[in-house]
Amino acid sequence: MTPKKTTQRQGFKTTEFIVYPAHGVGQIVAIEEQEVAGAKLELFVISFIKDKMTLRVPTAKIAAVGMRKLAEGGLVKRALETLKGRARIKRTMWSRRAQEYEAKINSGDIVAIAEVVRDLFRSDSQPEQSYSERQLYEAALDRLSREIAAVQHVTETEAVKEIEAALAKGPRRGPKPADAAEEVVEEEAA
Repeated sequence: MTPKKTTQRQGFKTTEFIVYPAHGVGQIVAIEEQEVAGAKLELFVISFIKDKMTLRVPTAKIAAVGMRKLAEGGLVKRALETLKGRARIKRTMWSRRAQEYEAKINSGDIVAIAEVVRDLFRSDSQPEQSYSERQLYEAALDRLSREIAAVQHVTETEAVKEIEAALAKGPRRGPKPADAAEEVVEEEAA
């Protein structure tokens, strides 16, 4: 068997993991040439293993579709820091907010996806999410964990644990500490 030829196309090469905005993390498995309407077209063949899906993207169109390399470590760190921030929930109708969340998830921007995870996260002490909130949260968490797993070379489960640990450090996330309330009462009595 001959060694795989790594073909460079705008800095992308076979076997490389990439982020495709509408689908998340995929891997370039091959570069093919096809003839379409008499013109030769070079295509990246991208496999999304978890979704059991293969996508063929013309190499000339990758900038237009927003395909990018995996986030650098610093950007991943910024996304994880974003998770620790206070949730920002606009007082608009759910349908409008849902559209905005969907747009952020499909933007392929790791920090924007982290914002969706942060804003839709519910700790055990908080009220239940609606079905559509849960769906968007799961979609954002899945995108974020897949990219963090690919960047850090860990499993998705480990990436989810890292995300949940960051979320737990956010304000008003866990159950309110009962002993903190008791200390205030004791001080007033003294």
